Formats: sequence, C-alpha cells, structure tokens
Amino acid sequence: MNILHLTTREIAHRKLSFGIGVLSIAIAVGALMGSLILLKAHDQRTATILREKEEALVQNTKALDDDVRRAMLKLGFNLVIIPKDQNLGDWYADDYAAKSMPEEYVTRLAESGIVTVRHFLPSLQQRITWPEKKRTIILVGTRGEVPNLHKNLVKPLVQPVPAGTIVLGYELHNSMGLKEGDEVTLMGRQLAVHQCYDERGTKDDITAWISLPEAQELLDKKGKINAILALQCNCPGSEIHNIRREIAKTLPDTKVVERASKLVAREEARYRVKAEGRAALQREIDGRNTLRQEREQLTALLIPIIMIACAAWVGFLAFGNVRDREAEIGILRSLGVGSMKIFAIFLLRAAAMGVAGGALGLLAGLALGQKMAVDSDAPMILLALLVAPILSLVASWIPALIATQQDPAEILRKE
Repeated sequence: MNILHLTTREIAHRKLSFGIGVLSIAIAVGALMGSLILLKAHDQRTATILREKEEALVQNTKALDDDVRRAMLKLGFNLVIIPKDQNLGDWYADDYAAKSMPEEYVTRLAESGIVTVRHFLPSLQQRITWPEKKRTIILVGTRGEVPNLHKNLVKPLVQPVPAGTIVLGYELHNSMGLKEGDEVTLMGRQLAVHQCYDERGTKDDITAWISLPEAQELLDKKGKINAILALQCNCPGSEIHNIRREIAKTLPDTKVVERASKLVAREEARYRVKAEGRAALQREIDGRNTLRQEREQLTALLIPIIMIACAAWVGFLAFGNVRDREAEIGILRSLGVGSMKIFAIFLLRAAAMGVAGGALGLLAGLALGQKMAVDSDAPMILLALLVAPILSLVASWIPALIATQQDPAEILRKE
C-alpha cells in the first residue's frame, strides 16, 4: 500500500484542516521573514544615513575648518626667525632684535623647499623717537610677503605698505588727531597716512608701519632686516623641532622663536571643530545602534511566542486529525499496515504542510522585502525553508506517535 498515495488522498479529503495548518506555518515563517527583513532594512537605512551624514560631516568640517583657519590667521604669525647671535632676553624685553641679517635670507628660505612653514614676511623693527612729534614709537619697515614656492599660493596675511605712505596704530593717530589721507613728517620724510588701525590693546597701538626700503634708509640699514615672520603649517611633521631643524639647514646663522599662545589657540580651535564633528557622527551611530538593539529585543521576544503559538495550533490540528482517522487507522492496522507506516503517513502530511506553509510565508517575506527595497539573501531564504517543515514535524510528532500506539481491535470494536 503506497504511503504517498494515502497521504495525498488524506490531504485532499481534509482540505480545510490541511489549509489551516498551512496558514499557521505561513504565519510563523512570514513573521520570521518579516522580522529579518525589517532588521536588514534598518541596517541598510542606517548605512545610508551614516554615509550621508559622514559626507555632510566631511563637507561641514572642511568648511568650518576653513572658517577657523581664516579666523585663526587673524592671530598673525606664530614663528619669528631672528639672528642666531641675538640675545633672547633683550629680544623679549624690547620685542625686536638689535642684531640684523641680510634681506635676501627670506628669498633663500622661500626657495629652499621647506613645506612646514608658509607666509614669509621680512621686517625691520626698531624703537625710535619720532623727532617731529617728540614721541617714542616702534617703527616697522615691511614689504609684501614672499610666497613659499613649494606650497600652494595662499592669500597673504598682511598687505604691504605702499611706498610714500605710513600706517598708524590707534594711540598714535588718535592722540595726534590724524586720519587717512593726512600728511605727516617722519625723520624729515613726507608720508601720507595710508591707514589708521583700530585699538588692539598691544604694542601695535604705538607702532608705525612704512615700506621696508624706506625704513632701511631712515635707519641706515640698507639691505638689512632683523626678523622674518612666518606661519607654521597645519600639516604632518610641522612640529617646532622639525621646523627649527629644516630652517637651520638653509639659514644656519638664525634661530626660530615660537609664539606658542597663538599656535595653541589656532590648534585648539581646529581640534574642537573636528572633535565636535566626530562626536556628532558617533551620537548618530549610537542612536541607530540603540534603536536596532531595541528592535532585536522585540523580535527575540515576539518570534518565539509566534512560533510556539503556531506550533501549538498545528499540534492541535494534528491531534484532531488523529482522532478523526481512528477508524481508518484501525482498518489499515487490521490489513497489516505497520505502525511505522502509520507514523510515516502522519509525518509526511506534516512535512507537506510545512513545505506549503513555508513557501507561502517565504513569498510573503519576499514581497515585503521587494516593497521595502531589501534583498533577501540566501541564508535568510534557507532559514525560512528549513524552519517551516521542522516546526510542522515537531508539532505533529506526538500526535503521530499516539496514532501508532492505538490498538486496532479496540478501535474496530468501538466503531
């Protein structure tokens, strides 16, 4: 007697019971597939959000970094190159070097290939008495910046003072009642007031700037300077000891003084911008991870409940099927069909129920994945196809075992 034929006939005879079982399995598999797809959709959405935020962060950080860099440039130069034999105690006291060096040093430095420093500005600075005004001032002769030929050209930090003009600090022009366009005489030379600075609260308030050639002529130091101002590059290897070593190779009779407070302010500002950007991205990552953990916990709670409920329902249907087929079981047993064949009939029916239910649940999951633009991978599909028949077989195992233990004579006597 063909077991497959008997199973097929039994399924066709009891369509409603079989259909309800298939639906139960489909619900269980569909719930499993749906949960996995929702988690995968969350992961894909998280990856997309983080990628977009990271790209935006890079752009925003770059923009903020540029803004900070421009703002920090207003702090001015943070490196000063002075003659090597200059006494630092005197330099700190007077804030200018009494010793001098050739002006061509700045050109030599710009052409040296150094990349850790930029914005080279030669200057000649000295404290003098303004004879016509009987005022002690700081006279600074300056020219345009010499670009670093081995770095990208950037906008200069300061603009040169045109020849025949003078730039005055706040205290000087305010106390003398001078304004832009006025004429003044400095050490016998007629100069037009080119610009009047606002109050800075530093020695700049008593400083006068003129062109470097005119300062060299007035101070009788033609072709000489006493300082080269520079800006430390914000790049790898730009530590002060590396800068001093590189500059010493080109200008061995000079030394570098670092104005650390300006450097620290500049670096701290840049660091805060980058740190805040990284913190914002990390907060987004933590938030998405927390949301995923909550969904995983909910899935871990609901899926077992749904699986157990569906298995219980399939088991209940299997018990009902065994009870309804008692007469059939008795007849088959009296005709010599063994208990193992009876057992196989019920399990084969359960396996068919599981395969059919698994296929329906899988199709529902694939439809959900397509709607949510989530690709169902092979492990997910394989898991659904395995869970369905296993769930059905486990739920039907005990009822099938009970069917094999019934006494055919007792069953037929009752009938």
